[in-house]
Amino acid sequence: MIGAAQKSASGEGIGNSRAVGGLNGQLVKFVRLQGEFEWHKHTVEDEMFLVLEGALTIRLRDRDIDLRPGEFFIIPHGVEHMPVCERECRVMLFEPAATKQYGD
Repeated sequence: MIGAAQKSASGEGIGNSRAVGGLNGQLVKFVRLQGEFEWHKHTVEDEMFLVLEGALTIRLRDRDIDLRPGEFFIIPHGVEHMPVCERECRVMLFEPAATKQYGD
């Protein structure tokens, strides 16, 4: 058993994800985010962001998705996106093991 709040509070620096498990070829990762990240896309892989603490905005080319704790959003493959956190936020990611952090 893994406590999400506890695992997300420990670990890597801002922007460095840490895999804590996997299932069916997917990795479960915790990451601390802050600031704007670069626009990118994943040609083959879908990606899911679940906010544990703080607030996260997923910028898409045509709209922004604002997420609060307990909310998630799945980014379909091929969709350009840019995560943005004005203040530090903690996020759980679900993505295929082959996914590159900043896209293709």
